[in-house]
Amino acid sequence: MATLNRSKNAMIGGVCGGIAEWLGWDTTIVRIGYVLLSILSAAFPGILVYLILWAVIPGPEE
Repeated sequence: MATLNRSKNAMIGGVCGGIAEWLGWDTTIVRIGYVLLSILSAAFPGILVYLILWAVIPGPEE
């Protein structure tokens, strides 16, 4: 199984792209799902979780 890293295919920080690559899913689906989940949870928790994941998940492999 691949390791979880942020993606080089990044719109902001590469978190959703990295998760999509790790799971073998389409990046667009993961991004849309994350945005919808964030909006449904009053947005702030989603932003906070994204920032934490950005800090915790290692950067893209060279």
